[in-house]
Amino acid sequence: MATSTGVDGTFPTMGPSTLDLLVLTFNCAKNLISPGVFASHLRSALAHGNATELPDLVVLSLQEIAPLSQAFIGDYFLKPYLARFDEAVNLAAADHHQQQRVVSATPPYTLVKAHNVGYTAMLLFARDPGRVRDLREAEVGFGAAEMGNKGAVGMRALYHVGDGERCTELTFVATHLAAMEWNLPRRNANWAAIMRGLTFEDPEAVLDEMRATEGEGEGEGEGEGEGGEGERLLRDEHHERLRRRLHDISVFRPSSHLFVAGDLNYRISTAPPPPKAAFPSVDPRSEHHHPAFFPLDQLTRERAAGRTLHGLTEPPVRFPPTYKYVVQPAAADDEDVRWKFAPHRWPSWTDRILYLDLPPWVRSRAEARIRVRAYDAMPVLRTSDHRPVFLRVEVPLVAPEELAPALGSWSRDGADVDDAGAAADPRLRLPVEIDPEARARGSWRRYY
Repeated sequence: MATSTGVDGTFPTMGPSTLDLLVLTFNCAKNLISPGVFASHLRSALAHGNATELPDLVVLSLQEIAPLSQAFIGDYFLKPYLARFDEAVNLAAADHHQQQRVVSATPPYTLVKAHNVGYTAMLLFARDPGRVRDLREAEVGFGAAEMGNKGAVGMRALYHVGDGERCTELTFVATHLAAMEWNLPRRNANWAAIMRGLTFEDPEAVLDEMRATEGEGEGEGEGEGEGGEGERLLRDEHHERLRRRLHDISVFRPSSHLFVAGDLNYRISTAPPPPKAAFPSVDPRSEHHHPAFFPLDQLTRERAAGRTLHGLTEPPVRFPPTYKYVVQPAAADDEDVRWKFAPHRWPSWTDRILYLDLPPWVRSRAEARIRVRAYDAMPVLRTSDHRPVFLRVEVPLVAPEELAPALGSWSRDGADVDDAGAAADPRLRLPVEIDPEARARGSWRRYY
């Protein structure tokens, strides 16, 4: 297990047992990456803050992973694109090992699972794949006819430590939301589609199961009290069980940590830039230094207004805009990629990683917290108009039963909790209801 660290990357005294996690998001622009180049930048991310240990898990959220035919046919045709990321991750990790004088006869990471829906893919790597158990997958497509030119992929698993007697539950979502400055309402609607339709079991099967249970209990409360009070209480109890069951298969499963990463496409304006507009600068001496533009960020505003990424937390964004770059022709002696911002798009922080913080009933324990070690952008790559963004965190190994609220904290309106601020926690109440038909509808459309 890794040593807990602060957001500045320093290493304090040993804290509680934690999972060292690296999440990275990258829009590949439908191009093959150079494994060596990508590995060289990823190596710097692995060593950020003078880290000496490799993360226990590495999760890649990839958008526009390949051209249309390869992405939608998948399997054999998609393998060359995914294999390059596998190679890059292990190249970077092996070089990090070499720097730390660690000798290993096997690749540092094993690709536990790769899954995609259309252009959007997720790759889950582990140092010790045996610790990753009970892996589940989910997907939802949106965009044209919900076919998946935009969409989301989910993975959920238990991560075991020691002899398997302790574990924590992790949920990851990789997504690509609607593009264009003016498409803000569509981006919010895409996120709502994820909350409604990205489920780790079939909601219709859950409903059938609960209907069968309700049928078995019919008549048990009849005639008890005036007006069939017992029957009403039985219906209420059944409704509450159904709500909890659907909550458990959603992205906001109460017993799980949650990380969302992707090209979320939120911009700093709802219209394209006018001619000669002042663009964000990476020069700290400039009056247009990029932090001055971040208050215009749509994601921050929409999240604060409760219209998107409900309940999620983002570390401070201190890196430059991650889109849209135009790569300049390479000179013979160029080592770094020369670039400029595309003149027809506002430079924006489209590529982001957020997480669901610990709930108040866990956070009240002083030693339990998610510690951010790094949240940064990698350099511009020649193959894409986006910059990769990575998040490295120490995740406390809180057992699923500790993360989930106590049964007494549940209520039909989601407000029956000790901490008034906890009422908005999506672990207690889903922001939107699950759509039972979303999974079947998406499968049918992608099949045809």
